[in-house]
Amino acid sequence: MTSLLRLLAALVSLGLLSPARDADNPTPQTFNSNGVKIAYFVQGKGEPVVLIHGWLSSAGINWAIPGTSALLAKDFQVIALDVRGHGLSDKPTKEEAYGKELVEDVVRLMDHLKIKKAHIVGYSMGGIIAGNFIAKHPDRVLSGTLGGMGWLKVGSVAQFTYSQIGKKDKDAKPTAVCGRSLAKLALTEEEIKSIKVPMKILVGDDDNLIKKLYIEPLRPVRQDWPVIEIKDANHFSCIMKEQFREEIVAWLEKNSK
Repeated sequence: MTSLLRLLAALVSLGLLSPARDADNPTPQTFNSNGVKIAYFVQGKGEPVVLIHGWLSSAGINWAIPGTSALLAKDFQVIALDVRGHGLSDKPTKEEAYGKELVEDVVRLMDHLKIKKAHIVGYSMGGIIAGNFIAKHPDRVLSGTLGGMGWLKVGSVAQFTYSQIGKKDKDAKPTAVCGRSLAKLALTEEEIKSIKVPMKILVGDDDNLIKKLYIEPLRPVRQDWPVIEIKDANHFSCIMKEQFREEIVAWLEKNSK
């Protein structure tokens, strides 16, 4: 599955695979985010939903190919971006180009599209970015959905592990620099407790490492956040499951105005 994701990511980055495959077939667009070109696509009408993909992936792989963006676009305005360092977006190599910039790209994209508030949905790395965005910019959020992710806790083993990605490589690839910078997006318990918007966690029932590292620490702190396990799913297959898509739709509909 990892090899397949890498192949799909390469096809997207080369422009050989469109980030969207639904009937509307929205054209990828770009905007300047603090000097970095960020690619994104918009489809559908209604309350805005921002989709943030996982590490080594893209908007096309995580959201368009499984049909998630097309399904959501039936009732919502879907905005899916390629995180810097991935897909059709620019791939800077400097450390300072990542970290908090991953979160601010979402802010700038919403500003670019003149969107005041949106439902924020992230998977894996996208869940880390989404959680940080929700904690730091609560006034821009309608609801949050964290897929394949929970709480990246300050001082945790997970935070340390991220901080070591590609550290020994002299010529670190943009994806490695991006992955390493996720350690800077860890949240404190106070920040997790400060989140007031409706939140939902989706995780594969066979995604044991994610559950141990990110879900178990979260449960006693936010007992009010429902955790839904996606049947017969691991970290890589979860985004392909129909239940995963349906759970996102149900949460958005529940928290729509």
